[in-house]
Amino acid sequence: MRLKNRDEELHLRRRSGLPDWASLGLRILLAFLLVGIALVGHWLDREGLRDNIDGHISFIDLLYFTMITVTTVGYGDIVPVTNSARLFDTFVVTPIRLFVWLIFLGTAYDFLLRRTWYRWRMKVIQRRLTGHVVIAGYGTSGTEALRELQRRGCDPANIVVIDRDERALADAEQCGAVVLDGDATRDKTLEIAHVAQASTLMVSAGRDDTTILIVLTARRLSENVRISAVVRSDDNEPLARQAGADVVINPASFAGLLLAGSTNGPHVAEYLTDLAAAHGRVALRERDATPEDVGRPLSALTTGLGVRMFRKGECIGFDQREAENIQLGDRIVEIVRGTGQS
Repeated sequence: MRLKNRDEELHLRRRSGLPDWASLGLRILLAFLLVGIALVGHWLDREGLRDNIDGHISFIDLLYFTMITVTTVGYGDIVPVTNSARLFDTFVVTPIRLFVWLIFLGTAYDFLLRRTWYRWRMKVIQRRLTGHVVIAGYGTSGTEALRELQRRGCDPANIVVIDRDERALADAEQCGAVVLDGDATRDKTLEIAHVAQASTLMVSAGRDDTTILIVLTARRLSENVRISAVVRSDDNEPLARQAGADVVINPASFAGLLLAGSTNGPHVAEYLTDLAAAHGRVALRERDATPEDVGRPLSALTTGLGVRMFRKGECIGFDQREAENIQLGDRIVEIVRGTGQS
């Protein structure tokens, strides 16, 4: 999981195909290769070195001197005394020393510091994740959902996007969202995203079977999170509901409704789209009944045009007798002015 500032410079990157042990082995091999170059150079110019202990330079002395010189600045027991030996230490051994240290520091960062840093940063991000929105699957539907949430005023830092596509995650990062490279069908992934503390989970995996599996996994982890799922087959809509989805959306069916509605007049489809968009002239709002609403008919609301309400899970239309007396605990759906209202 990572969080990027939207103004941060992006870099092209590609996941390494090497496992961790192979990457570590290559770095160790490179370090020994550099040390070997220094050892060969000292051996070829061993006459330029002086041993202040016994005056004799053996292979063991050269190996010792090379390792000490590459890893430190030396102890002074063996020293270069000729110009060629000093120049070799200056222009060859010193850069080798720097490269070896960079290899060791880079390895320590990759295998220890970076992971520690990521774990700490993830915990900081997770502490802020409560009442957030999780988007599982960042394809066309997920992308548009994130954009629409932003248009509705949702802080992108309060949105978690889960996907395996690096390009999709990079796009979500650019929007300021928290992103998680993981498989949303796994418990661990959804737990990292704190789905149990989320207000809404939006699932659009691209495949109905994957979508339903994500819904099943999420519902098992949380009974309270509101789950909206996108399926593309009519046959899978009841399966998604049985899996635990509160809202099931079929893009093809919705498009068909818009097309069919347009046959009744040129403005029906436009009005339906207006209702769904954040910047339309009108908007749908769902809320709980307030004490001021109690006893009033749904048609007499002052906050908007009441079109439907739900009482103990039962859907009640504005034209039904039960809608003439709003009660506490009712859930009201009303049409209100949108931000695009002039």
